[in-house]
Amino acid sequence: MPQVTNGVGMTMTAGEGLNHEEAFERAWTDRDNTRIELPPVDVNRVLAGHYRTGEPLTFTRTMMWDMEVKKAFRPDLYIPSVVAEGSARTWGRRAAIGGAESFMRCSEQRFRLEPSRRGLVLERVFLNPARQSATFIGAPELLDEDGNLLRAGTGQPLFHVEHSAGGEESRPLNRWRIVYLTGRPEQELIDRFKLAGEARLREFFEVYIRRDLKIELSLRKDV
Repeated sequence: MPQVTNGVGMTMTAGEGLNHEEAFERAWTDRDNTRIELPPVDVNRVLAGHYRTGEPLTFTRTMMWDMEVKKAFRPDLYIPSVVAEGSARTWGRRAAIGGAESFMRCSEQRFRLEPSRRGLVLERVFLNPARQSATFIGAPELLDEDGNLLRAGTGQPLFHVEHSAGGEESRPLNRWRIVYLTGRPEQELIDRFKLAGEARLREFFEVYIRRDLKIELSLRKDV
């Protein structure tokens, strides 16, 4: 069987297992990598302070997890500013213990430091409903569903991402971490993720509210 590298220092066949969460934590605890953790977003506070909705809306933790699952399968729909329309596809979906599942994913994404350019991003994805976390392990190479070898673009460092839902059911917090495998911390990458407060929800929330909840949403002009 053909072998590909999994992005965490091991060579793997297409069907071999990977503990995604352990792989992420190993990369995260390596201080030679570039690690970024965004402040948790209190979705309902941002909604109340900066948006008008077509009907009363309390965003729940259940909604947040539903959004994370949908986004994991169709990042091009939920993060259109980053992922090229129609470029996302998944394969190799497998069930795991406790309702968890894993699959492979590819998409054309903007480079963080050169947003005018895009490249192929390959990821091994793990959805854990018990923790309500989605883990994405970047890979330099993957075999697709037909056994063809895919190679990731080389315009930016390999990276792993973790999205998770925290907080209470009626007061959920959106948590987000990313680690670039850079060999040494890259301040320029860190600076790109600095946020100027919570003036707006991340775009996938806006997409989910409009697309899936079918609720009108607009930014307030009086704040």
